[in-house]
Amino acid sequence: MTKNSYQVVLGLALIVWTIACKNSKKETPQGPRQTPVLSVEAFVVKPSTLSSTIEVPGSLLPFEETEIRPEISGRIVQLNVQEGLQVSKGSLLVKLFDGDLQAQLRKLQVQLQIAEKTVERQKQLLDIGGISQQEFDLSELQINNLKADIELVRVNIAKTEIRAPFDGRLGLKNISMGAYISPTNIITTISQVNKLKLQFTVPEKYGSVVQRGQSVQFMLDGSPKTYDASVIATESAIEENTRSLAVRAVVSAGDRYLVPGAFAKVKMILGRQEDALMIPTESVIPQGRKKQVILYKDGKALFTDITTGIRDSSNIQVLSGINTNDTVITTGLLFLRPGAEVKLSKLR
Repeated sequence: MTKNSYQVVLGLALIVWTIACKNSKKETPQGPRQTPVLSVEAFVVKPSTLSSTIEVPGSLLPFEETEIRPEISGRIVQLNVQEGLQVSKGSLLVKLFDGDLQAQLRKLQVQLQIAEKTVERQKQLLDIGGISQQEFDLSELQINNLKADIELVRVNIAKTEIRAPFDGRLGLKNISMGAYISPTNIITTISQVNKLKLQFTVPEKYGSVVQRGQSVQFMLDGSPKTYDASVIATESAIEENTRSLAVRAVVSAGDRYLVPGAFAKVKMILGRQEDALMIPTESVIPQGRKKQVILYKDGKALFTDITTGIRDSSNIQVLSGINTNDTVITTGLLFLRPGAEVKLSKLR
């Protein structure tokens, strides 16, 4: 056999072998394609207690606070203002010069003594007809006028003594010893800080829920603690611009974080529901204006519409669409289709 003949035979053999292989592959039976079963985690719905709360910003304020000012003008001759010091009600803080008023008081007191002796003599004269009743009445009127003048001077002398209006802590002083001050000058401030006021506002729709004596909780930046306060009053009307109601609560001080002016995050409980159905927020699928969850039913995924209510940090209330003891799938939601087979790897 020549070389060319050998090559032709070899080529025909290869062609026949290739065709046979293709036919063999076509005849090999193909089984049905198996869809993998997705492993998921799920949550069994149980009734739980739900507290309806709102969170609003607030501020801590001194329970009482006022500016210390003089009622009259004068020069400071005594200054007892120690910044940051706790003082008692009635403590003398500032004394103004009252030398002129004291001299005026002594002068009026002498005039009163003379007028009283004059009235005594005129009384005797009136009894014997030595003077008229009108003259005697004028002398008595002079006594009354002098007494009124003395009382006025004493009031002005009292105004030279500036005292603490209530128990509290003094602020920073703005004047020095010997300064001449007037009612426009602020000497210092005094704040009652053994208890504080917590002030905040709530939306108009919650105004009717707030009651005197109601408990609220709040937190402060930098403090890990949660503090309690009690509502003492609400504003008499809704604020027109913000449509909110101002609320004031009282809190006992004693913690270094409780200082006037601090920002507070206030939480108020509006009500409680004992049989609320709560599910993890990650199990809810937004669908336009609707919301859905996927239930585990007989090994398959069942999509169902739900209506939701109040949300907290990790759960959301379901008002309709599911029942107690339903099993809600919480993982693998993006890979599931209605009717898909699933198996539970973890059940909560």
